[in-house]
Amino acid sequence: MTVNDVTGIMGQGLYTIVITAAPVLLVSLSIGLIVSIFQAVTSIQEQTLTFVPKVLGIFLALILLGHWMLNNMIEYMTNLWADFSLYIR
Repeated sequence: MTVNDVTGIMGQGLYTIVITAAPVLLVSLSIGLIVSIFQAVTSIQEQTLTFVPKVLGIFLALILLGHWMLNNMIEYMTNLWADFSLYIR
């Protein structure tokens, strides 16, 4: 196993992490931005107001996108384990 192999595995792993986590993070970011704009417009400065909508949004995103996220992770691990014999030389 060369340095290029390790770099390729790590690069593919980091790419899989970013692609898998991006939808949930974008949902959280969007909900936080909308609630912040609502707080600025109404002058409500309650810090806990963003917590419940974010939790519900993330929960809904995980329900809708969980299957896709799990398939991404399974595909990465399947590819990694399929090439395992190449890595142990």
